[in-house]
Amino acid sequence: MGKSLRLSEKWFRRGLWLVALVFAGFLIGLGGTIVGDLPKVEAPLRVEDFLDQPAAQALRSQVRDARQAEQTAQTALEQAQLQRSKARSESQGERETFNNWLATRNATQRAEHDPEVLARTQALDTLQQAERTTQQAVEAQQQAALDARQAAAAAQARLGKLEAAGYEKRNAERRRVELRVFLYRLALTLPLLAIAGWLFVKKRKGTYWPFVWGFIFFALFAFFVELVPYLPSYGGYVRYVVGIGVTALVGRYAILALNRYLERQKQAESLPDPQRRKELGYDVALARLAKSVCPGCERPVDLKNDKIDFCPHCGIGLFDHCGHCSTRKSAFARFCHACGTGAQATGQPAAPVPAAEPVTSA
Repeated sequence: MGKSLRLSEKWFRRGLWLVALVFAGFLIGLGGTIVGDLPKVEAPLRVEDFLDQPAAQALRSQVRDARQAEQTAQTALEQAQLQRSKARSESQGERETFNNWLATRNATQRAEHDPEVLARTQALDTLQQAERTTQQAVEAQQQAALDARQAAAAAQARLGKLEAAGYEKRNAERRRVELRVFLYRLALTLPLLAIAGWLFVKKRKGTYWPFVWGFIFFALFAFFVELVPYLPSYGGYVRYVVGIGVTALVGRYAILALNRYLERQKQAESLPDPQRRKELGYDVALARLAKSVCPGCERPVDLKNDKIDFCPHCGIGLFDHCGHCSTRKSAFARFCHACGTGAQATGQPAAPVPAAEPVTSA
């Protein structure tokens, strides 16, 4: 097709394709922003919204109070342990002093020391009693800390069960929200794909084809790129079913299009040669000849063989001779390449020259 176009027309077409791509790029950017913002139509989900608030608050208060009680008991335990260490140290020191003194007294065997023995023994008993008291205080604080810790763990376990149920409800609702958001996206992109299909069938060769193709690119990108990542999985079944459905639709369209094409070709090949040549567009004929195929039936033909003037498949004329200089030329050429005589001026059949062709797609 490119060989049959004028140089300026080629560059104009390239510029228009650039316009189509730029237009599609801006549309894709706008569509991506809209698709990305669609989840904002749904309120964000929090676990708190799915909990029994009074029960949750009561359990949290129990956990908080138990933690505070455990902290208080731990502080008191540290103080009690310090007091016990102090009492134990004093008792140990007094016991060592008493033992040393008692050894000295046994060595001297002095009777006047007996009252002092009693006094020292009483003092040692007092210190041991203080040590036992501090030990009991330590044990009491250890018990209090253990009770607070167990109470906090029990309340936390009950709160965990309550929150686990809330998480399950939130996840279930999140799946429903994701499905709704996907349906929003589908409701936005599916009509775009349908419009793109209609434009492809009806308007792709119209005057404003760059914008048509830009919209088609945008619709395809929005549906097959921006929508597919959000497609619900459900174990992969949805993706496979959608893939099968899309493939079946595309395959059906392709089969019907092929049948229509074959029927048109069959009808065209049954027409007389002048009528077939008249219905063929000049650019279309040159494009097919450039590919070494017959313009009428699109089957391969050896155009370099100077003995072939007609298509061996459908019989349409491919080469004729100039009525002015008898040079062998393409039957679809408007002018003789040897002498420049117009094909119509020499009585040779040629494709009609349109007065003004609108800019259409390639």
